[in-house]
Amino acid sequence: MANKMVAGVSLKDSYTVKPAEPTFNGRLALSEWDQIGTITHVPTIYFYRPSQDWTMREGDVLVTLRDSLSRALVHFYPLAGRLCWIQGGRLEIECNSMGVQLIEAESKATLEDFGDFTSSPYLEYLEHLVPSVNYSSPIHELPLMLVQLTKFSCGGVSLSTSISHAVADGQSALHFVHEWARLARGEPVETAPFLDRTVLLAGGRNINAAPSPRFDHQEFRHPPPLMGEPSAVQEERKKKTTVAFLKLTKTQVEKLKKTANESRVKEGRPYSRYETIAAHIWRSACKARGHQPEQPTAIGICIDSRSRIQPPFPFPQAYFGNATFDVIAAGRSGELASNPLGYASSRIREAIEKVTDEYVRSAIDFLRNQPDLSRFQDLHALGRDEGPFYGNPNLGVISWLTLPMYGVDFGWGREIYMGPGPHDFDGDSLILPGHDGDGSVVVALCLQVAHMNAFKNFFYEAIAEP
Repeated sequence: MANKMVAGVSLKDSYTVKPAEPTFNGRLALSEWDQIGTITHVPTIYFYRPSQDWTMREGDVLVTLRDSLSRALVHFYPLAGRLCWIQGGRLEIECNSMGVQLIEAESKATLEDFGDFTSSPYLEYLEHLVPSVNYSSPIHELPLMLVQLTKFSCGGVSLSTSISHAVADGQSALHFVHEWARLARGEPVETAPFLDRTVLLAGGRNINAAPSPRFDHQEFRHPPPLMGEPSAVQEERKKKTTVAFLKLTKTQVEKLKKTANESRVKEGRPYSRYETIAAHIWRSACKARGHQPEQPTAIGICIDSRSRIQPPFPFPQAYFGNATFDVIAAGRSGELASNPLGYASSRIREAIEKVTDEYVRSAIDFLRNQPDLSRFQDLHALGRDEGPFYGNPNLGVISWLTLPMYGVDFGWGREIYMGPGPHDFDGDSLILPGHDGDGSVVVALCLQVAHMNAFKNFFYEAIAEP
């Protein structure tokens, strides 16, 4: 790769990293969960500050990462393969050891320039610190994982990954990163990945053999559009978006939970952090978007089926693939905004609690009975808009609260910050635990520019600390 300067970031070189040893060669069937929703790449990024025990010479960092990545791919060999389309909008992995792309870059910036990593100029700079994916290329040519190592003028570095969501969900991607870091430190793999996707009835080829679903799976219908606009979805997709990182202190989180539970609709266990914060985001978005009271609205809730499948997964946290899928909580904007917070939390809890083993199996059967999965895939990055749209008047709220996000040490200490890469889809939001373990959380939210300031006002007004 020729030296290329992008917004103060110089792309120095690019390497193809392949498994260090021969691995399985052939087709790997994907589960139904692998082939719906987001099947493009999901970026994350880690920042490391040089310290007194930063003993590696400049070139050693890259060599260490390349060598350990090559050895990690022996265990996680699907990441070194390529996707390929088969019939019915379905996908498989061609395990061919074509490898992972590793990009080496330099930046004139310093870590201090980015402040607390939640505002400008960091948010504007972020897209240049993660590897970009050329989705104009055929899907069978795209690496399933790309890595970018960026060295800053202060001596610090960032390490970002973009991993295809068709291959790994958040738990699986972070499992890989932690094992890669162990190998970089000279330690052995702690937990080998469980690669057998038949535990989730993977395949999709023998469609006629699937039984009929036992439930009405609302999550597979497109969410509601804005009322009164014939081309609402297409128009909403075009509107400019912006991203905000909104922090909630432990005190604010507890205040929200207290408010939600004081207005609990039914008796039972208290609402969780997720049920509370997601409900607060939903209500604030309805108000900020200025909906008519009768406007239907839906929130996508990401469920991990690892703990719900019976009999249990042989190695639940080691399962490498997608064990997550979205369910839907629905309501009307006027009801959500006018009722207490506990009302919105109750709608979210109802959606979560219906996901039993039988419900998961029924959802898989529903998808296996579909002649084509294209309409269930979010392929906006590929220029295709037939998939679901969770922008205005809807949103999706994904929890990273229980994921092993932090403490990734490649041999030069743990990160000073870890977070998501850039995302620009209206309605996308993540709930992340505070990096310091102090009980705080951060909401990473993308909304239309026209709605963001109002959202921030509604988001904080009910929990302002004295």
